[in-house]
Amino acid sequence: MAASHAEKTHAAPAAPQGGGPRKGTVAVRVVGRPDSLEQRIYLPEVVKGLGVTAKHFFANLFSRKYTVTVEYPEQKVKYPPRNRGLHRLMHREDGEVRCVACMLCPTVCPAHCITIVPEETGNGNEKRPKVFEIDELRCVVCGLCVEACPCDAIRMDTGEHATAVDFRADAILGKLDLLKRGAASTAVQGGVGGDWRAKADKTRDETP
Repeated sequence: MAASHAEKTHAAPAAPQGGGPRKGTVAVRVVGRPDSLEQRIYLPEVVKGLGVTAKHFFANLFSRKYTVTVEYPEQKVKYPPRNRGLHRLMHREDGEVRCVACMLCPTVCPAHCITIVPEETGNGNEKRPKVFEIDELRCVVCGLCVEACPCDAIRMDTGEHATAVDFRADAILGKLDLLKRGAASTAVQGGVGGDWRAKADKTRDETP
């Protein structure tokens, strides 16, 4: 009786007497659920699952045939070349920080983990950071700060992980901490200037 009631409930509306299906109606096909005795009592399926678990357990216990776990830190996986590690600040040949406090990296950072306080350098063309801090606990390792930096001042190619800390303040790296990991940058700063289009056209005309 319940089946007949379900069929009546899900049946498509009857076609009008004029012939043809009524517009705007959708036919519904009732499909019964697979409902065997084994699935009702669950025990055969439970035994099958325990069998698979026991198979892998004993195989890994005696031969480690299916084990894919890396025994870190004794065993380490080789990281790809573009792996992102802890930040580092690059410096110039004179040892000064390469950052000009343009504020692009804290602006683009989605986690707001970079804090920069600029100061004057005596050169009216640029500034430098008096305070440069990165909260590694808030960092989401997106690498946008590296992409946004116009003068190759910050990189994330150290290959180092953020270490565990007891206090949150210990995870905030300052300018000196970041400079210790840095090195002299070989990037050319300044680009081609504002007349890059004219120079590009001249170079294209001179190319045979």
